[in-house]
Amino acid sequence: MSPSAQRIDVHQHVVPGFYRDELARAGITDAGGRALPDWSARSALHLMDLLDTATAIVSVSTPATGFLADPAEAADLARRLNDHGASLASDHPGRFGFFATLPLPDAGASAAEAVRALDELRADGVTLLANNRGAYLGADGQDVLWQALDDRGAVAFVHPAELPAPPVRGIPAFAADFLLDTTRAAYLLVRNGILRRYPNIRFILSHAGGFLPYASHRMAVTLANDTARSPLDVLDDFRSFHFDTALSSSPAALPTLLAFARPGHVLFGSDWPFAPTPAGQYFANGLDTGVDPGTLTAVNRTNAEALFPRLATTRPAPLPAPSAPVRIRRAAQRAAARLAFKLVQPGTD
Repeated sequence: MSPSAQRIDVHQHVVPGFYRDELARAGITDAGGRALPDWSARSALHLMDLLDTATAIVSVSTPATGFLADPAEAADLARRLNDHGASLASDHPGRFGFFATLPLPDAGASAAEAVRALDELRADGVTLLANNRGAYLGADGQDVLWQALDDRGAVAFVHPAELPAPPVRGIPAFAADFLLDTTRAAYLLVRNGILRRYPNIRFILSHAGGFLPYASHRMAVTLANDTARSPLDVLDDFRSFHFDTALSSSPAALPTLLAFARPGHVLFGSDWPFAPTPAGQYFANGLDTGVDPGTLTAVNRTNAEALFPRLATTRPAPLPAPSAPVRIRRAAQRAAARLAFKLVQPGTD
């Protein structure tokens, strides 16, 4: 770990070997239109050192356990994934935390696994797919899960899944549909009053909230007409979400996100390994060059420390300094990434 490492990455994924095997048995070789990437703790740590990341809170991406039709099998896989997450955090103190996988859409089994993961495994929160086999967050019948999370003041990391609709040829789900999926979930969580009835849950929306910051006023007016609430109240609910910067800290998206989100509600995210290392470097450079130093420190670390107080009091022990060839190689990679970021920015004419 670099001595300068400070970022807390709240959007990084794991693909354990046994999970890949389960997906393969079901004929699944991709997630959201992107081939399942290779993953190991060693390669994750290499990426983290390259991006000056001290700690990553990892999660399992779509389809989580939703590809299993048998609720008992889904619950068993969730338990195995969460035990893996706990072991990863234990084996690398301070470098990893984890968001627990839940066997949604079964709300009762998900509440039970959330309690086990949060109380016994010391998970940092839970992962919630925006929709689970077509059932969106915020729909009826999920109160037992919301109550369990609210009672614990849990952090809920909302990650998109494939839309419950046929794909459009030529548009991979991760490129556009994921953003709509997150936006749909956020809309329903606000429309159906989940945020107000369960105020102790801290929701993080992936990828800067999808389309939410950009379309928030349009949606607030719609919701106000639908629910007889004030548009300002609806906007206040929308702004109560936390947002990560995964694939979103561009000169086009980042200013909108920072203008919309409440102070302290924007967190660093890489989306590795589904977002390959060059993409992680590209968007990290967008953050590093696009905001003032105070905002950068907040997004990189202190906003996350407020959500995860253990990270404010316990930092990873520094590792031995890398060899000179490794330092030179990393410096060259960072310089190349900075140059690439500058070259692809649109002109002013």
